[in-house]
Parts: sequence; structure tokens; C-alpha cells
Amino acid sequence: MDKTIRERAENNERKILSEKACLSCNSLGREVREEECSIRTCFQRDRDRIIHSSSFRTLKHKTQVFLAPSGDYYRTRLTHTLEVSQIARTLARALRLNEDLTEAIALGHDLGHTPFGHAGERALNSVSGIDFKHYEQSVRVVTKIEKDGAGLNLTKEVIDGIGCHTSGKKAFTFEGQIIRLADRIAYINHDIDDAVAAGVMNEDEIPAHITAVLGNRKSERINKLVFDAVENSTDEICLGSETSQAFDELTDFMFRRVYSSDICRKEDDKACDIIEKMFFFYKNNPQLMPKIFIDISNSEGVPRAVCDYIAGMSDTVALKKFNELFLPKFALE
Repeated sequence: MDKTIRERAENNERKILSEKACLSCNSLGREVREEECSIRTCFQRDRDRIIHSSSFRTLKHKTQVFLAPSGDYYRTRLTHTLEVSQIARTLARALRLNEDLTEAIALGHDLGHTPFGHAGERALNSVSGIDFKHYEQSVRVVTKIEKDGAGLNLTKEVIDGIGCHTSGKKAFTFEGQIIRLADRIAYINHDIDDAVAAGVMNEDEIPAHITAVLGNRKSERINKLVFDAVENSTDEICLGSETSQAFDELTDFMFRRVYSSDICRKEDDKACDIIEKMFFFYKNNPQLMPKIFIDISNSEGVPRAVCDYIAGMSDTVALKKFNELFLPKFALE
């Protein structure tokens, strides 16, 4: 009997990929068992489900670092996600790991991010009584919120990689571990790019001992970090000691010079005020949320449901909702 396209792809994985790779045929599977696709592997299906999800589309109007930036130059959560995916796929291919699994995790890793970036995340965390973390919210999105509460029914490897992409325990696959490093490589370097464009800093302000190791330009730094990870990732995905120290110091520099700057944070208080006011409004009026979130409020409590509802908004939708709820409407002639 002729093999399906998927079976031939799985056979190619066995021939080509490293013994450390997670083969599609060895996946731990989905929460709800499904018939296999005749064309796509399980991880390819996960990637496609994420790309076609409503929460993925919302990323195009979610802030990365600079709130309400003027012009189209600055990164959004969507462009950040695509840059993470590109870096992660390069690492996976070089290390002979499963590129489809890596891409699926990369594309889904920030689906739970709030409007207004980390300011929105901090606001929900402070007022909800819930230990709100965007990476845990990303898992909720793909398991409990998408498709009107049915979730995307992704494989356990993808869900684990999404939930472990920032901090805490490491992903149990090497592909998942790649995302944690690729995410950091992407955001540090593109945030430098955006900060220079915003007039927050000049690239030549980066300390010389850091640029001596990592390079002077974005392309040089990304190449250095990717090549170094490929050379040093044996029992885990990691950088060499010299490169790792320089990258840590660059991260510290960015937190001091950019993320805490007046220009970068000048809108944070306003953003937090918007999120907090909407939270308390919907906490007191949960019946005004869409049905899926009313159902969540009945099963998991109102604060949890309100967090889910607000976190799923884009910046533009959050502003529109705030205006509808709290600003008077004037009939202009």
C-alpha cells in the first residue's frame, strides 16, 4: 500500500533529523484524539491552526514596546513573532531539530499578550488577584479560549513550548528550548532598532566591551548569537560563556537605557489606567462580556473571565471599548 504524503514526511524526519529532535511520529498527541491528516504532520497542522486563529491576527495591533507609535516602522507583537520564528527556524535547521514544531511554538508563543504590552500585563496582575503571566495566558488561549472555548487542540509539545518560552521550567523538547533563546535574541535586537528610531538612544551608546563580543550592528549581533548557539548547544540550547555574559550585559543595558526611559514609559500610566478601569467595569458587569467569557466567569470566577476578555483585545479595540464605556458621546453638527 502506498504511503501518504504525511507518512513519507515522517520517514524523512527519521532519516534527516538529529536523535535529539522531536519526531512528528513520536508526538505525545493531543488532548482530544483526532484522525491524522494525509498530507501534514501533526506539528504542521498545529502551525496552520495557530496562523488561522483569531488571536494570531490580533497580534498585528498589539504593542511590542512603544505604545501608540507614530508611523509604521515600529514592531508590533505580530512582527516580533515573525522575527522570533525566523531566528528559531534557522537554529532548528542548523541543529537538525524539528523545524515544524519549532515554528508552531514560535508563532503561538505570544498569543496571550495583553494590549499595551507589558504595561497591560502588569495592570491585570495588580488588580485581578490572579498571578497573571502572558505565557500562561498564551496556553489558555490555545486550550480554553480559541474557537469559542473549544481550543485549538494542539499537540502537547507545542503547548509545553508556548508555556515555557519565558521563564520557569524549560520545555521538554529541544525545539521548545530554542524559542526561549530566539525570543530574547529577537526582542533585544529589534528593540535597539526601534529605540534608535524613536530617539531614545544611539547605537554607539552600547558599551564597547559588549560590541567587541556581539558586534556593532543588528545583523552582526544576531549572526553572532545564532552561530554561537549552534556551536554550543549540545545537552541544552545555550550560548557559550563569553557570549552569554555579553548578551546578559546587553539586556541589562537595555533595561536601564530603554525600557525604563521616560520616552518609552511615558504612556504606561495611561495604559494601566485604561486596563484597570475596564477590569473593574466588567468585574461589576460580567453579563456585558461575550458569551464565552460569561461561561468562564461561571466556571472559573469573574476575575479570571475578565482577564481573559481584556487580554484578548488589541490596543485599538481596548481604546475603542474604553471610549464607549467611559467617554461621553457628542452629536456634532
